[in-house]
Amino acid sequence: MSTTTTTDARGKAPAGERVADWADGRLGIYSLAKANLRKVFPDHPSFMLGEICLYSFIIIILTGVYLTLFFHPSMNEVEYTGSYVPLQGQLMSEAFNSTMHISFDVRGGLLIRQIHHWAALVFLAGMFVHMMRVFFTGAFRKPREINWVFGFLLFVLGMFTGFTGYSLPDDLLSGTGVRFMEGAVLSVPIVGTYLSFFLFGGEFPGGDFVARFFAVHVLLLPGIMLGLVVAHLILVFYHKHTQFAGPGRTNNNVVGMPLMPVYMAKAGGFFFLVFGVIAVIAALVQINPIWSLGPYRPDQVSTGAQPDWYMGFSEGLIRAMPGWEIDFAGHTLVLGVFIPLMIFPLVLVAIAVYPFIESWVTGDKREHHILDRPRNAPTRTAVGVAWITWYCVMLIGGGNDLFATHFHLSINAVTWFVRIAFFVAPVIAFVVTKRICLGLQRRDRDKVLHGRESGIIKRLPHGEFIEIHEPLSQEQLHTLTAHEQYEPVEIGPKVDEHGVERKIPASEKLRAKLSKNYYGEGHQIPKPTVEEFKEITSGHGHH
Repeated sequence: MSTTTTTDARGKAPAGERVADWADGRLGIYSLAKANLRKVFPDHPSFMLGEICLYSFIIIILTGVYLTLFFHPSMNEVEYTGSYVPLQGQLMSEAFNSTMHISFDVRGGLLIRQIHHWAALVFLAGMFVHMMRVFFTGAFRKPREINWVFGFLLFVLGMFTGFTGYSLPDDLLSGTGVRFMEGAVLSVPIVGTYLSFFLFGGEFPGGDFVARFFAVHVLLLPGIMLGLVVAHLILVFYHKHTQFAGPGRTNNNVVGMPLMPVYMAKAGGFFFLVFGVIAVIAALVQINPIWSLGPYRPDQVSTGAQPDWYMGFSEGLIRAMPGWEIDFAGHTLVLGVFIPLMIFPLVLVAIAVYPFIESWVTGDKREHHILDRPRNAPTRTAVGVAWITWYCVMLIGGGNDLFATHFHLSINAVTWFVRIAFFVAPVIAFVVTKRICLGLQRRDRDKVLHGRESGIIKRLPHGEFIEIHEPLSQEQLHTLTAHEQYEPVEIGPKVDEHGVERKIPASEKLRAKLSKNYYGEGHQIPKPTVEEFKEITSGHGHH
């Protein structure tokens, strides 16, 4: 490739061009930029959820670096001499003392602390909603299964990064949360005590856990998350972006705006908008006021202690579980803690592998770049709503004491409600959601065949009153009929070609049963055929 270089009066190229040529000769920037800067991104509001996650992660990193300059991750005991008078003369750890120093004596320290904490909550909330958008629209299908796993890992690592982060100040609330975790670790049969001693450097609370959590929170987990973010974005570029069905949109193209300059300008403005909103929230809404809680003491527990919302699911499982204990082979098994401790990762694993389960059920190995409308995948949508309902029930369980005090209820009544709803509420949510989706499919079918209700009432010569229906545009017809409908997988003949009964594997039977529940009769409404549409619109039965 030859390039034309402009020169000045002395025969030299401008300095900027010389630097660009030097960099291109060593990094291949020109060809890389030419191939990617005009990449097209679809323009839909729901795609901004991923950007909120990315921008809040950047804000977390920036504010975290600032806080690290002033924080001392040590549990050595010191006397507080800072500017907050009520705690002067109190003994506390260096971690708590330095957090108080950041909050009251470092210029802008409290604002940065609150931005850091709120950005973490926004990041995880954004991840949750973003993953639900991906789930309900089927954006996890081939070739994006690995990217779904990357996003899932980011969410899980974000949960544990948040937990280690709010444990660092060593205040009474975070110390109560760490004690809760220590009890969960101790419930692990046989090795629980060893794990606890290894984690805390001795008997709880030990003298090392703040320093260890600090290393995990600042170095290990953010490093892994940064790598996953980069890998996630690379795969988004490589696979191209998904898009909703519409005229001119196929699996082989993307309709939208180019990365440069349109999308980058919008993304840059959106970053500052996200940063501004988080900063305003941090400035106006107080979070984690450690000075009103005081330093952690093992003999005290803060009243109304609650984890951040993303850990409420795990705490709800343990609070709702009966306090069962059994003796086995000379060991006491605390099932009231250990069983919820096993349920939690099993639920997470089920979320991570769902794309592979659906691919196995459908037998679909094709690439998908067009998104589903949630109503057109009723079983998948019902599963997602059932899981969210389950999560909300456990969130209530994690705050059963606050629900009891704020609504003047018995804490036993709240706990029993959670225990019953744990099994009943997801089933109800599944059934109701599926019926709603099927009803919406029927409505779409009716609109395609009969048109849109105009609100205009007409009286026929024989006295009948009817409503005039307006035909849909081609774009609307395309949107309502673009989705695919799978045929359920059949087990096949039960005898082979020789008349001998064939042994059908259990996995094949399970796949056929699941496939029938996903795509069988009564689980999806057939799309109107071309013949039906022509017959209706030709005048027979059409108003």
